[in-house]
Amino acid sequence: MMGKLIFGRYIPGDSLIHKLDPRAKLMGSMFFIGIIFLANNWQSYGLLFLFTVAVIYLSKIKLSFFINGVKPLIWLILFTVILQVLFTGGGTIYFSWGPITVSQEGILNGVYIFCRFVLIIFMSTLLTLTTMPLSLTDAIEFLLRPLLAVKVPVYEIALMLSIALRFVPTLMDETEKIMNAQRARGVDFGEGNIFQQMKAIVPLLIPLFVSSFNRAEELATAMEARGYQGGEGRSKYRLLKWEPRDTFVIIAYALLTIGLIILRK
Repeated sequence: MMGKLIFGRYIPGDSLIHKLDPRAKLMGSMFFIGIIFLANNWQSYGLLFLFTVAVIYLSKIKLSFFINGVKPLIWLILFTVILQVLFTGGGTIYFSWGPITVSQEGILNGVYIFCRFVLIIFMSTLLTLTTMPLSLTDAIEFLLRPLLAVKVPVYEIALMLSIALRFVPTLMDETEKIMNAQRARGVDFGEGNIFQQMKAIVPLLIPLFVSSFNRAEELATAMEARGYQGGEGRSKYRLLKWEPRDTFVIIAYALLTIGLIILRK
C-alpha cells in the first residue's frame, strides 16, 4: 500500500504541464483548492472534474496512476464522508436514532466531500509529479519573498517544505521495507481488533523513527559540510522565467472560477 502513495514523487517528462513555470503551477494548485468550495451542485463538480481530467491529460500521466494513488487514503476519506452522512440533517430523513441521522442532505454533502478530497489529492499530486522538488522550492521562496519585510524566515521555510516533499516517498519506501521485514518475522498488520492492530504498528514505528532521525542528522551534517548558511545573498543556478503559456494558466483558472460562479445555485 505504501508503495502506491504517489504524493511527493516526481516523474520526468516533456509535457506542457512539466514545462510550466513552477510558480504558475503552485499558484494554480493553491487557487484550485480554494475555488473547490464554490462548487455546490452536480454541474459545478462536473466542471471541476472535467478541468482536472483535462490537465491530467495534458501532463501525459495516466489517470489510473492517480486513482491507484488515492487508494492508500481511501479509508481516511470514507471516514470523513461517513461522519458527514451520519451527523448532517436536512431534506428527507431516511433513518434516525438519537444524534445519528441519515438524511438526503447528509448523503449529498457526503458525496460532495468525497469529490473535494479526490479533486484536491489529484491536483496536489499532479503538482509534485510534474515539478522537481528544487523548482518547487524556488517557487515557494519567490512567492513568500514579500514576507521578508516582516522578518519571516522565508528561505528556511522553503527549505523545510522542500525537504519534507523530497522525503515523503523515501519514508514511504522505508516503511514498506520495514513492514515486509516484520511480516517475514510473523507480524500481521491486518488481523485482530483495533487494539491488536495498533499494537502491531509499534514494531513498525520505532525503526521508522530511528531511521528518520539518522537521516535527518546525516542531512544536517552534509549541509553543514557544504557551508549552507541560508538562502540570503546566494546566487541562483536555476532561474525562473515566466512565459506566455504561464499567463494562459492564470487565465484558465480565472475562467474556471467564472464558470463555477455561474453554475452556483
